Amino acid sequence: MIIARTVEPGSADVVPVRRALLSVSDKHGLVELASELVAAGVELVSTGSTAATIRDAGLPVTEVSQVTGFPESLDGRVKTLHPSVHGGLLADLRREQHAAQLTELGIAPFELVVSSLYPFEQTVASGADDEQIVEQIDIGGPAMVRAAAKNFANVAVVTGADAYPVVLEAIAAGGIGLELRRRLASQAFERIAAYDRAIADWFADGADTSVRSGDYRFIETPLRYGENAHQAAALWRDPAGHGLAQARQLNGKELSYNNLVDADAAIRAALDFDEPAVAVMKHANPCGVAVAPAHAVDPIAAAHRLANDCDPVSAFGGVIAANRTVTLGMAEAVAGIFTEVIVAPDYEPEAVVVLKQRKSLRILELPDGFVRPEREFKQVSGGVLVQVPDRYHEVDPATWTLAAGPAADEATLADLAFAWRAVRSVKSNAILLASGGASVGIGMGQVNRVDSCHLAVTRAGERAAGSVAASDAFFPFADGAEVLLAAGVKAIVQPGGSIRDREVVAAADAAGVTMYFTGERHFFH
Repeated sequence: MIIARTVEPGSADVVPVRRALLSVSDKHGLVELASELVAAGVELVSTGSTAATIRDAGLPVTEVSQVTGFPESLDGRVKTLHPSVHGGLLADLRREQHAAQLTELGIAPFELVVSSLYPFEQTVASGADDEQIVEQIDIGGPAMVRAAAKNFANVAVVTGADAYPVVLEAIAAGGIGLELRRRLASQAFERIAAYDRAIADWFADGADTSVRSGDYRFIETPLRYGENAHQAAALWRDPAGHGLAQARQLNGKELSYNNLVDADAAIRAALDFDEPAVAVMKHANPCGVAVAPAHAVDPIAAAHRLANDCDPVSAFGGVIAANRTVTLGMAEAVAGIFTEVIVAPDYEPEAVVVLKQRKSLRILELPDGFVRPEREFKQVSGGVLVQVPDRYHEVDPATWTLAAGPAADEATLADLAFAWRAVRSVKSNAILLASGGASVGIGMGQVNRVDSCHLAVTRAGERAAGSVAASDAFFPFADGAEVLLAAGVKAIVQPGGSIRDREVVAAADAAGVTMYFTGERHFFH
C-alpha cells in the first residue's frame, strides 16, 4: 500500500530516497553513484547498458523490463515509455487519491531520477551521417526528465554527474530537500531546452541555409574570413530585417567581416542627423563627420567634402556612409579617393556609373524602410550582453546647463549641438572638435581622456583654434580640458558629473571659454 506523503507547515519538506531510476549515456561516476545509493538502502531500477554497468559492478539492479512487463524493443527506442514508469514519476504523493491509485495499479513511486541524455551534440560534432545522428535523438530520456522535473515536489532529477556529490550528501543526511529539488528541476529543463535547440538547429541546417539561435532565425552567408585571414566568418541575416544585412550590393568584391563592421558604424554616425550628412569610417571609428552647409548647391556632396577634409590621410581605404541619395557630384569626389565601401539609401543612376569605374569598390544600397535594431548584442565568454541602443531622438541645447563662461551665440550653439551628436559615434574615450557643422579633429579609443584630447588637437592642427569640443563623458580632472583650452577651443560640451567638476569649470572660466553640461554621457565601447 502506498501512503500519501504529509508535509508539515514550515517544514523543510525533505523527501527520503527509497527508489531511483537510472538511465545514463555518460557512465562517468555511475558505479560510484550506484554503490552509494545501494549502501543507503535505495532500490535501483535501470535500463540497457546502464543496468549492465551496475550489474557488472556486482550491485543489485532491477531491469526496467521487469517493472513494465514489456521487453525493450525497436533497437532500444522503446524502454521507459510505460505507465509503470511514468506513473511512478508523476504521482504527487501529497494527494491521497494519487497514492491510492498507485496502490490500485501496483505502481511503486520513484524519488530520484538520474538521466543523462543521448549524446546528440557530440554525435553531430563527430561528423556522423544522418542515420547515426537521428538515432541519438533521445525520446524516453527527456520524457522521464520532464516528468520528474514537473513533479519536483516529490522527485529529484539529476541530468549530469556534477550533481552526484550534493545529491548523495543530501540522501546520507536523510533525504533531498525542496530547495535542492527545485534547483535540480531548473537545471533539468535548461538541459532539455538546450538539447531540443541543438536538434532543431541540426534539422534547420539540413533543410536550408538558415541558422537558428533561440527565437531568432538567420540566413547564413559565408564571408571570405573574419577580422583576419585565419578566422572563419559568416553573416547571419534576419530574413525579416531591414538593415545593413539586407542591403543590396551594386558593385565590387565580396564583402568582408571588417567591411560590414565599418559600414554599420558609418551608418550609425550618418543616420544620427536629420540634415544631409556623411560619415567616413576607419576601423569602426570616424575619420570625419559632417552635415551640409546651409544653401549648398549639392548638399550631400558638400557634406562628403567636409567629412573627408577632417582627416584625409585616415580616410584612405575607409568606408563612407551617406544619409541621402548619392549624387553625381559626390560620386565623382569619391571615385578619386581609394574607398572600400560606400553605403547609402539610394544613388543617382549617373553616380552608379561613375562609382562602378572603381571595380573593387563595394556599393551598398540600404533597403527601403531601413530600421535600426531594437537591441544590441555583444558576446562575452559564457554568454551574451544585451542592451537598448544609445540613440539620439533630439538634441536640445536648451536643456543643457551653462557651467562656465558666457552663453554661446547661435552659430556656436549649433556647432556644439552638432559635436554632441557626432561624438556618439566615436569610440571612448571620445573627443570631437567641430566647426561649421563638420568635425575638424577627433581623438578616440584612448585609455585616458587626456590622450584623446591631445590626439584631437593634433589632428585638427590650426583648425582647433576657434572650434568647439564635445566629450562623450566627463573630464575626471582639469588636465584634459586644459589641452583643449590651450589649443584655442572656444566652447566645450560634456556630461558633467565628476567630483572635480569645479576644477574643470574653473579652468574654463579662467580662459573665458563657454562650457555646457548635458547630464548625459555617450560611452561607446
